[in-house]
Amino acid sequence: MILTQTLTTPIGPLSLLVRENTLVAAGFTADPTELYDRLAPDLRALPLERVDDVGKAAQAVRDYLDGNLTALDAIPAEQPGSERRRKLHAALRAVPPGIAVTYAELAERAGMPRTAARAAGGACARNLIAPFVPCHRVVPSTGGVGSYYYGPQVKRWLLRHEGALT
Repeated sequence: MILTQTLTTPIGPLSLLVRENTLVAAGFTADPTELYDRLAPDLRALPLERVDDVGKAAQAVRDYLDGNLTALDAIPAEQPGSERRRKLHAALRAVPPGIAVTYAELAERAGMPRTAARAAGGACARNLIAPFVPCHRVVPSTGGVGSYYYGPQVKRWLLRHEGALT
């Protein structure tokens, strides 16, 4: 079974999907089925149950919003993907709050050559666990905040909240 809870945040609803105390999806939507539909087939085979509290993941969001910018880091998260994508997601989780990196820098942090910037962009685009896997901390080398699955206004807010954007 996958448990889901939707939290109210300053930038809109944030839905969390948890299986056996591990976050399998999170995103800025009021409809957790949007996230559920993006899960791997083996997880979509499990029933989705709305609950009042998914536990530690929900508390981590509250703590993050209250200013503990590293609170999301302690939550176990798991998502499907190739070995390359898993390395990129791990490198994303290692980018500290208040820091923005380029796609090329993310690829380097994952131990890949600079030519893997396209793969870094793909890993961000397919990230199912925002903001816990903080793809909002990746910006284009040409400036600006770039794109974000949940919109540039959400990305800007997260970067400002963390002090990476003034």
